[in-house]
Amino acid sequence: MSSSQAPLLRLPPNRVWRTYLGGRELDRLSGASSPADTHFPEDWIASTTRAVNPPDATRHASAPNSPLSALNSQFALPEGLSPVLHGSDPTPRNFADVLAADPVPYLGAAHVARYGASPQLLVKFLDPSIRLHFQVHPTAAFAQKFLNAPSGKTEAYHILAIRDDLPHPPYLYLGFQRPPTRDQLRRLIETQDIAGLEACFDKIPVNVGDTLIVPGGVPHALGPGLLLAEIMEPSDLVVRFEFERGGYTLPESARFMNRGLEFCLDVFDLDPWPANRVLTEAFCPPRRARALGPDSYQDTLIGLERTPCFRIRKSHIRGPISRHDSECFVGIVTAGSGSLTVGGETHALRPFDKIFVPAALGPWQLNPSPTLDLLECLPPSA
Repeated sequence: MSSSQAPLLRLPPNRVWRTYLGGRELDRLSGASSPADTHFPEDWIASTTRAVNPPDATRHASAPNSPLSALNSQFALPEGLSPVLHGSDPTPRNFADVLAADPVPYLGAAHVARYGASPQLLVKFLDPSIRLHFQVHPTAAFAQKFLNAPSGKTEAYHILAIRDDLPHPPYLYLGFQRPPTRDQLRRLIETQDIAGLEACFDKIPVNVGDTLIVPGGVPHALGPGLLLAEIMEPSDLVVRFEFERGGYTLPESARFMNRGLEFCLDVFDLDPWPANRVLTEAFCPPRRARALGPDSYQDTLIGLERTPCFRIRKSHIRGPISRHDSECFVGIVTAGSGSLTVGGETHALRPFDKIFVPAALGPWQLNPSPTLDLLECLPPSA
């Protein structure tokens, strides 16, 4: 590999504390001897974004046993930031430091010229065992104007698996189907009328393989038992308008972005999201983009017509292929297995393995065993 190229980055577990419960399936993926649902239901992937969490003193009792891997405990980083492994080198490094030291081979010259050494993207695994808090995120325009933040939080979900012990069909909430007025919403939140808030939504059924986009401003909540990849703008800005879930009560600082309820009411999209709007504006069916080989192909899931914030595609590999990409992306094996060979090194790929493919990786080969599906999460176009 020449000096102008960058090595493949492998992405070990990077579990992050959250206010809700989950993580049993993530424990299983990491080989934990006793998988359990705790307050570590998320894995932040190729992240240079810090998690916004309450101080340890307000949360330690709710999560006495951290499922963090030995790697995480040995390589302490601010919460949310990802360790990465270079090629076959077993020594972890801080992803943010790797990018800061030499961003162009990893991110591409055009990307760096526009966004600097930030990937301008955050990808996560989410594994909730309970319904998440009702929440809403600001748009990029709102965040830039009122929060002095470069990014809002438009996000997308790609459903990877569904727990087989769910007592009901899998679902999520997305948009108010019966929106309250601003005054009604204020009263529902102030009184924590959860039944009243829930009555504003319909349950949206979801299945493995579905992709949905949730624009900034749209109220939502994931249902329990969904293992998914979440792709989003790189921020942790959130208005949580339900204060207690899973036995944990949010401190004031974790509710309204330290701004107060009246300010946060301006974040909400109070337009109705009836079923036909959810189907056409939230669900993102795959569209065939290009052939990768005789039996292999790539689908576009989310392109620029949906959002300028990020892009998502999926490659379906049905035989050996060679690639030479010019853009970086986060890759997640969603089905099947195989191997990736680059620069004379071969890396095994198993279900739900995660990699970062640099813009200057150079030629690389994928060999499925016998098939492999790769979810590819890209930053915004430069």
